[in-house]
Amino acid sequence: MTADPAPIAVALDHAELETALDWAAAVGPYVSTVKVGLELFLRYGSDAVVKAREVSGGRSVFLDLKLHDIPNTVAGAARSVAGLEPAFLTVHASGGEAMVRAAVDELPHTRVTAVTVLTSLSGEDLAAIGLAGPARAAACRLASLAVAAGARAIVCSPQEVSAVRREVGPDVTLITPGVRPAGSSSGDQSRVATPEQALEDGADLLVIGRPITAAADVAGAARDLAAVLIAHDVQQPRNR
Repeated sequence: MTADPAPIAVALDHAELETALDWAAAVGPYVSTVKVGLELFLRYGSDAVVKAREVSGGRSVFLDLKLHDIPNTVAGAARSVAGLEPAFLTVHASGGEAMVRAAVDELPHTRVTAVTVLTSLSGEDLAAIGLAGPARAAACRLASLAVAAGARAIVCSPQEVSAVRREVGPDVTLITPGVRPAGSSSGDQSRVATPEQALEDGADLLVIGRPITAAADVAGAARDLAAVLIAHDVQQPRNR
């Protein structure tokens, strides 16, 4: 395992636990975090978290469940995963301050992570669902609400990260999905940026899935991207 893993959370998005664990083992030496999402967690439950942590060499686990319900239900859900000790657990900031606070109160040792505006949503999508935009304004508004409720991390697109950093200050962890190395397909993401740009703009942790997990050599893809980001981070101060 490298002494200085890159600030990458690799998305273990696959229906089969065996494949996801192969990915986790391959990337563990190079990245700081592995992300377990809904598909894997709903099918395999706590095993997905426990085994992903184990095979990755004890890397942090980002449990990406995006909880969104009434405060009492979210409190119960947060309580039910407390024993798994995730480093991060996502909730939707749009659930409101009381809902975010309910998760925070149940997980004092986890960074409750508020999702602002999904990176798959365009400006037209925001208008259609009635969320006042543009995306940057909506993300800042939701981030401010969530931090006031005790969230210690925020998920926002790389195109909003610099504005959100100004909104919440230097002590909140900013996590950016929608990160694509130059030349990669954007897939189903609408608001994307390169990893280097996201870091320069103030991101702390980059969620990257298919550019690594769809590679012919998963370990090699993680190693190469990690080396680029570590070198870039040394040379370029972040927007903090």
